[in-house]
Amino acid sequence: MNNKIKFAQSLQLLAFILLTCWGCNHGNGEGQGTKKIGVQKTAVLFVNHGSRSETWRNALLDLEKRVTDSIMSTGKVQGIKTAFMEYTEPSIATRLKEFDKEGYSDVIIVPVFLTVSTHSFDDIPTIVGQKEDPQSMETLKIEKIERYKPNANVHIAPLLDFTDVLQKNILRRAAALTKNAKEEGLVLIAYGDHTYNTEWTALLNKVGAFVQQNTGIKSYSYGWCGHVANYNPDSTTVAIKRALKDTKSAIVVPVLVAHDEMFQVKIIGDGIAKINGSKEKVTYVADAILPDKNVENWVIGIATEYAEKITKAVVTK
Repeated sequence: MNNKIKFAQSLQLLAFILLTCWGCNHGNGEGQGTKKIGVQKTAVLFVNHGSRSETWRNALLDLEKRVTDSIMSTGKVQGIKTAFMEYTEPSIATRLKEFDKEGYSDVIIVPVFLTVSTHSFDDIPTIVGQKEDPQSMETLKIEKIERYKPNANVHIAPLLDFTDVLQKNILRRAAALTKNAKEEGLVLIAYGDHTYNTEWTALLNKVGAFVQQNTGIKSYSYGWCGHVANYNPDSTTVAIKRALKDTKSAIVVPVLVAHDEMFQVKIIGDGIAKINGSKEKVTYVADAILPDKNVENWVIGIATEYAEKITKAVVTK
């Protein structure tokens, strides 16, 4: 990994640490008045992007079910919920209101996002009252996403890309598809983000290089399927053509948290269909990062780590 990528990741980590510390001291709600929390009680809130796809939403709800027993068994967390940032309920605001009614003093937000984006770095902190980002506030109004500052202290955990979980996930899925690595090119298709394009590009380069090193594939390329590509399949097509310039076939792996028919089937699928001889040249499974045991272990680990820090902070006061 070059110094530029390391520096960018260090800045991301520092930003999340600063936001988390800010949230530990500024949990007072907008219009909710002063905190009236007498007992330390901690909850975990898994926050994800949200989708109109029921299949996508169920994958995130299933993640909650898979990790709940392990997190609760520590005795340091008393409640766990999942919230969808947009498109559907329960929203972040809805869940935070529920936690307030249930008397929670602390809420640990675990963002189930791949890497930094306007959603994770600006929108979520703005929704919960940790930032007053003008652009995010305007976007939230337009999209009718409610902001809510809870009485509880809010602690935002780092994102998935601060671990090697994603590399291992893509390696496992790519290895299951490869037939002759020396004649194959890996194609990674991710959502992407205009504002944080440098970070997304660094992430895919890191993952691609890791898979190449551990499988012996000849090369790798990447493309976008989200708003960066205007939800157009052409970016997928271009990425595959790039891979096929010096390989006989391509393996396409969606770098998406869960399965959404619009992305895995429509956008990526249509992009593959535009390749001449795609049935012979392209290997593709419309799967997703979830379910994944390593992701579950990461969620359990980060939630437990933050809960322990909160408990220690209360004891030392």
